[in-house]
Amino acid sequence: MIKNAVVVGSGIGGISVAIRLALKGYNTIVLEKNTYPGGKLSEIHLDNYRFDAGPSLFTLPTMVEELFNLAGYHIEDYFQYKRLDIICKYFYGDGTVLRAFKDKEKFAQELEKKLNEPKNNVLKFLKKCKTIYELTAPVFIFRSFHKAGTFFSVEFIKALTGFYKLNVFQTMHNANKSSFRNPKTVQLFDRYATYNGSNPYKAPATLNVIAHLEHNLGAYFPLRGMFSITDALVTLAKNLGIKFIYKSNVTRILHKNGKISGVETTEKFYPADLVVNDSDIRKAYELLPELKLSEKYKKQEASSSALIFYWGIKSQWKQLDVHNIFFSSDYRAEFDHLFKQKLIYNDPTVYIYISSKLNKYDAPPDCENWFVMINVPENIGQDWDLLIEKARSNILIKISGILKTDITPYIEKESILDPRSIESKTSSFRGSLYGSSSNTVFSAFTRHPNFLKKIKGLYFVGGSVHPGGGIPLCMASAKIVSEMVK
Repeated sequence: MIKNAVVVGSGIGGISVAIRLALKGYNTIVLEKNTYPGGKLSEIHLDNYRFDAGPSLFTLPTMVEELFNLAGYHIEDYFQYKRLDIICKYFYGDGTVLRAFKDKEKFAQELEKKLNEPKNNVLKFLKKCKTIYELTAPVFIFRSFHKAGTFFSVEFIKALTGFYKLNVFQTMHNANKSSFRNPKTVQLFDRYATYNGSNPYKAPATLNVIAHLEHNLGAYFPLRGMFSITDALVTLAKNLGIKFIYKSNVTRILHKNGKISGVETTEKFYPADLVVNDSDIRKAYELLPELKLSEKYKKQEASSSALIFYWGIKSQWKQLDVHNIFFSSDYRAEFDHLFKQKLIYNDPTVYIYISSKLNKYDAPPDCENWFVMINVPENIGQDWDLLIEKARSNILIKISGILKTDITPYIEKESILDPRSIESKTSSFRGSLYGSSSNTVFSAFTRHPNFLKKIKGLYFVGGSVHPGGGIPLCMASAKIVSEMVK
């Protein structure tokens, strides 16, 4: 007898788990409230400019490849990507410019030449990051941290014996400060805390594992932009018979006698033997009104959010690469504003992603599509209109000063995404991008599990549950759930 599975939400975690469930023989449908799939991994168009709406960096492509391999399809027929020669270009206020080459030796040489940072410091640090990944990934990223079997596995014993190498009780900043000579190098590696919306001055140094993904395993670029990841996986899902139902507003997840029975929308009831929620965990509990989210999850500090300007620029800038960072002159003050004052610092670190550098179809001839982002706090009722106005002015001053040209006249198209619109479009609580932050020693290990003991057949994927936010971890959550399902 074929069983029915319903996935609530079509973020990257939801699409991935739908594919895995279909391959297990489930009759699978995906319910999505928007008119498009992808959640944060979507796209927008401003006339002849195309922008990736959310995530802009592609790491661990093997996670995508695995789904095509499991389904028996050739990924190259649906999705193409390349490894970036320059991972990111870094700009500092004093005029220093660094290129993070994919070649570790070349990258280390760049830091030695530009910052007088001993080459061996960089290579030794990246080796440590690799060790952290090898110890934690098999236990934490690709397995449930809430199942007893995990703690009796060979991988867990290995991680336990190597626990002292994880730097759990040292902050990311302090670990980096003791690893490098130049404060600019420290700032460069501190920024990886922002990849899951955390504060390097509070988050454990275990998060240095993130640098391993970029510098040891590589940063990649989908040839048709980040949204092509969503597009390719949706195509694969449809080939497997999965149905996507858009403009479908889920109102309740139903269960009876401790077992899932179906999903109710404003228009229809869908019977189900299995339900996977891909919306924010707080939203999930709104769909389960008879249950209450534990206070320990409610009290967890929210991750940061983002303020994004999508700018159509009527010029091309040779100084810039695909990924660019314009660093703040006072990083600690910036994070104090983010997590203590819940405001935007007047000299924020600015990230610019330009996909048209490699995909000419994303912008008109002789133009570029600038995705300009700064980290901002979650929405707790701030005057966002005023904050956005001030931030836009400060960002323009910062970029124009470093590029030595006023870029304002070159902006011919603009759209803005802020915590309020992030929440309304993706149901992320207060617009927080990654659910909870990792600003305490064990916060990364105390996310909501991917299942609920009280209700058989109910599972959770996505950035607000274990193992965390970002494309690779959301896809890992889908893998964890599929391995729990018979």
